[in-house]
Amino acid sequence: MRILTVLAAATVAVAAFIPPAHAAGPLGEAGGTLALPLHDAVKVLPAAEESRAGYQRTSFRHWVDADRDGCSTRNEVLLDEAFLAPEQTAPCRLAGGEWYSAYDNLYISSPGGLDIDHLVPLAEAWDSGASTWSAAEREAYANDLGDERSLIAVSARSNRSKADQDPAEWLPPYVPYHCQYLTDWVATKMRWQLAVDDRERDTLTQATVGCPNVPVEVTFAR
Repeated sequence: MRILTVLAAATVAVAAFIPPAHAAGPLGEAGGTLALPLHDAVKVLPAAEESRAGYQRTSFRHWVDADRDGCSTRNEVLLDEAFLAPEQTAPCRLAGGEWYSAYDNLYISSPGGLDIDHLVPLAEAWDSGASTWSAAEREAYANDLGDERSLIAVSARSNRSKADQDPAEWLPPYVPYHCQYLTDWVATKMRWQLAVDDRERDTLTQATVGCPNVPVEVTFAR
């Protein structure tokens, strides 16, 4: 279950090579790790102009059953994040259960009331570099269960309010969650080596000034 956590101040183990701020090149190789304080992590995100040319949501095949256990990615997230487990019948049909929607501080007791949000929306990922990826890479992104920050169960209303907006345009209505949301946004962009434009970086820089400068550690997915 995803719960708001407060991380103690820690000495951060930084990879041997740290790109300079506004780096255009890759931060690391797939499978490698990088850990930086939040404020430094914002600075190293690659810079690029965004373009939505050619975007189609169908370019990201999602809610697959990658491990062939009968549960789609959507249901895997629901099962992982439920604090009251739903009843599960074959083939991975869920009923009942209870979840916490951190975006709007709501408790939801039906799977049908939840959306699984791509923390960095598919369209935003496309704009930020995924337009050049292979179909397999886009499918991996859309079904990323390798990092719990990538996908989150939230109320359908809050997810549809967010749509495909980045933090310069939308933040969760529940203000106490802003720092966690921004930290997870930065982590997801780092993990997938997605770029930010100037407006997005400025927003992330300013919005995280008052946030704990916690370690942001990622394993690169590509």
